Amino acid sequence: MPLVPPVRPEHCIARLTEALLPIAEDMKVMPRKRIMWTHKGREQLYLFLQGELSILRAPDGLLIVTVYEPHLFGIAEMIQPTHGHILRAETESTILRIDAQQAMTLFREQNLWEEAASLLSYHTAYLFYRDALVVQQRTYSVIRNHLQEMILLPEETRMRTSILDYIQERTHLSRSSILNVLSALKSGNYIAFKRGGYLTDVNKLPERF
Repeated sequence: MPLVPPVRPEHCIARLTEALLPIAEDMKVMPRKRIMWTHKGREQLYLFLQGELSILRAPDGLLIVTVYEPHLFGIAEMIQPTHGHILRAETESTILRIDAQQAMTLFREQNLWEEAASLLSYHTAYLFYRDALVVQQRTYSVIRNHLQEMILLPEETRMRTSILDYIQERTHLSRSSILNVLSALKSGNYIAFKRGGYLTDVNKLPERF
């Protein structure tokens, strides 16, 4: 049975974004720049409006997810500042920051904690989904899951990141194990990729290989 990611709470994200925009501050964000959770010693929330933004595990840089649609990050860190993850802009992006204490006051004044809780629940569900992709899975299953995820990306995005880089950055599987599976899948006409390893097509992948 294919793994299905949780559904984004679009309405809640839109409401939170609308409320936070008046107190948000513009940031100059360069591609591949890492964004920390504090600014001048104060906790921050980040409104991602446009571009491409990744969440990485802080201790080892494992890429958890890359987002392309408007989103809000930092609610969990605002409440429990463990700083276990960091943000990284992959392309030139529009990102705004908000002082966390101001955001908490605004949430109370405008009764937005229900929306904030919904977004937190989505983030938690996504972590469970991501673990299901990689934890205690056979190497082939992990690669298969990521190929199915990758083919759903816009073509422009796929042509910027090779299959090998995409999977390695998200799983830390060895280069040789990934390449061996990709070679076998290509020989069986299950996938197609152009020179440089950029994914162009995925046919129905076998459950086991």
